[in-house]
Amino acid sequence: MSHQFHSTVLREYDIRGIIGETLGEEDAYAIGRAFASLLRKAKGKKIAVGYDGRISSPMLADALVRGINDAGLDAVQIGMGPTPMLYYAEASMEDVQGGIQITGSHNPANYNGFKMVFAGRPFFGADIQLLGKIAARGAWETGTGTSESREILDEYVSRLVQGLSGIDRASLEHLSIGWDAGNGAAGPALERLVQQLPGKHHLLFTQVDGTFPNHHPDPTEEKNLADLKALVAAKNLDFGVAFDGDGDRIGAIDGTGRVIWGDQLLMIYAEDLLRIQPGAAIIADVKASRALFEKVTALGGRPTMWKTGHSLIKSKMKQIGAPLAGEMSGHVFFAHQYYGFDDALYAAVRLIAASARLGKSVTQLRSEMPALVNTPELRFQVDEARKFAVVDEVKQRLADAGADVNDTDGVRVSTVDGWWLLRASNTQDVLVARAESSNQAGLDRLLAQIDAQLALSGLERGEQAGH
Repeated sequence: MSHQFHSTVLREYDIRGIIGETLGEEDAYAIGRAFASLLRKAKGKKIAVGYDGRISSPMLADALVRGINDAGLDAVQIGMGPTPMLYYAEASMEDVQGGIQITGSHNPANYNGFKMVFAGRPFFGADIQLLGKIAARGAWETGTGTSESREILDEYVSRLVQGLSGIDRASLEHLSIGWDAGNGAAGPALERLVQQLPGKHHLLFTQVDGTFPNHHPDPTEEKNLADLKALVAAKNLDFGVAFDGDGDRIGAIDGTGRVIWGDQLLMIYAEDLLRIQPGAAIIADVKASRALFEKVTALGGRPTMWKTGHSLIKSKMKQIGAPLAGEMSGHVFFAHQYYGFDDALYAAVRLIAASARLGKSVTQLRSEMPALVNTPELRFQVDEARKFAVVDEVKQRLADAGADVNDTDGVRVSTVDGWWLLRASNTQDVLVARAESSNQAGLDRLLAQIDAQLALSGLERGEQAGH
């Protein structure tokens, strides 16, 4: 028996598709059996399985577990919860060597997918392509595994609270915080978490609902923070935190309703962490503000610019021993006093801790950041076969012109006006551009440079592509 996946499903960082069109039970079975076959060869015996709040998730979980069992491995089912709860299970359960979370992340309700951990490391890129090859050849193991259920939610929440260790809890009783779970899988964990945190807490949309009736659960789009902004304003709260559909990405606003973007959150975490661990390496993706890299340098840290993608960042952290990393997309990774995976609930606790240790409110920390003007991510459709070639053409022309280029992930060009970025998405047929300057005139000049380079490759920025 062999299995062929739809050509769009096996992605760079995870597996993702549209239920009933490109992804279904047979795919879940094949993923479980192929992943378990690989883990069995690596002498693994048990795989933790979790899922998010999407309507299709339980059905995929059943098929996945069947596949794991038919490859002769045991499944430990931890039930519904955020993706980081699955990562926590894999990291903390001594008898478990792998983990699979069924989640559509921040995609629309009819999508679903899988995020995987293999013996403590992210499973992505060539690993995911290998699953496809094993399934296509039917070259999987055969056996009879078992399935058990384990409750881990309370233990996970208790571990999150340890992010406040060493801080006088009485000094936090004055805090009032707004939280928006967006009807995503983080809701139940969040309800338990705030019961153990000092201060007053106001919660929105903690009821898990895979149709996302209130707003789309992507906190990196400002329009999705409207309910949280209204709550913070109405109740005069200190700040607000929001989560994506599976709880591995954080969004935040300060007490005045200003968004604290991913790189700005990382500036706060870095300032706190570099007092505890001077000289540490701190990683951010190529989309992050120059202000972040300058801040880390000024604080005596070692700023490291790396490729976008949660799996790529996690791998780089292990490689250089970085205690902290983050992405513009709101993935924040703490290896300092934690496990190095992206956990938005833990990041929220560490925001409270950072504010307390630095002796400044979140609003004050946001106010102290340099005022820069930047574009959001500009995404535009480019033919899949052409997207990487365009970036290479641009890179060559800039090199010939003697420009200041960082080519870690696409091209990031520094000029007197600031910087601009052009990179090919690893997950879609789009090019992504971004620019940042100290004023609007500078930003306009940077955008003109992007447009000029695109024109030389026969493209224009044109229509914005969605996520």
